Amino acid sequence: MTAAAPPRGPKKRRLAATSPDSPPRRLEATVPEDLAGQRLDRALAALFGELSRARIQRLVAAGEVEIDGRHAGKSSLAVEAGQVLCLRLPAAAGDQGPRPQAIPLDVLYEDDEVVVVDKPAGLVVHPGAGSHGATLVNALLHRYGDGLSRVGGDDRPGIVHRLDKGTSGVLVIARTDAAHRALARQFKVRTIEKEYLAIVYGCPAAAEGAIDLPLGRDRKDRTKISGRTDRPRAAQTRWVRDEDLGDFALLRVLPRTGRTHQIRAHLAAIQHPCLGDAKYAGARWRGIADPRLRESIKGLDRPALHAGALRFRHPTGGERVEVVAPLPEDLEYLLVALRRARDQA
Repeated sequence: MTAAAPPRGPKKRRLAATSPDSPPRRLEATVPEDLAGQRLDRALAALFGELSRARIQRLVAAGEVEIDGRHAGKSSLAVEAGQVLCLRLPAAAGDQGPRPQAIPLDVLYEDDEVVVVDKPAGLVVHPGAGSHGATLVNALLHRYGDGLSRVGGDDRPGIVHRLDKGTSGVLVIARTDAAHRALARQFKVRTIEKEYLAIVYGCPAAAEGAIDLPLGRDRKDRTKISGRTDRPRAAQTRWVRDEDLGDFALLRVLPRTGRTHQIRAHLAAIQHPCLGDAKYAGARWRGIADPRLRESIKGLDRPALHAGALRFRHPTGGERVEVVAPLPEDLEYLLVALRRARDQA
């Protein structure tokens, strides 16, 4: 069941006022690898950004929070990757969750259990702080309606994993709860293979390499992920140099773990950050002598990072599924400019 050959070279939103007569809401989420080891209340606050830690702690104390179907006794319990967290809370008056929106979807593969889409750069995956509409979830609801899993909660139907807003490429969606849990298990045991393409500053001397650097919130800049952290989590990334572009390179990147910003932070740590990545590369484009190339890179409004391929076992039949998303136009144009500059040097 192969779709294509592999390519080559938080400010929190408060809930609305609630009514004592509103039916309770049930929220579920699977603990991702980047939250493993965190306190229960911290993990839930990260997974459900509309809830404050104080409110979560009250829910835990009231017996409204479960871990893998068992009541959680303490907010301070450390959670593990793959655990299913569930909480109950009164529904917000007038809050019916995300609405369907007619946003175009590039569907690469679909059946009754799973959907794989090519997410464009700039599209947020699910509603959250600062993004209450025009997300991938809104588009999925318009196309599939109730035909999406609800394991992740009503605000995140179908969502098993995420890509950063600025990252394009392959994303798998669960249409049933059983498919969601099966895919989550594959992510937990790291049998799902993810392959990214990254256009980076500098060309590594080696043909390939591996980065084993624990990551966490940077102790000085909480919006960044780095090795300078008080809460390190294991993170491993392998990379292969696909193309030498002179002062730049096209890398094929194969992350073993799935930490937040892992690829961007790891590439920055070895001094090869992604072009267009303002957070991890800054204004490094200013040092480029070629004015045309400098303008091309300056105009890139997102990290030059693309999730090119995803390989997993189908949650029902177990057959291997491989789906590929072609490099988008903005990165293709960037490669043309970099090759031209290399050949003219």
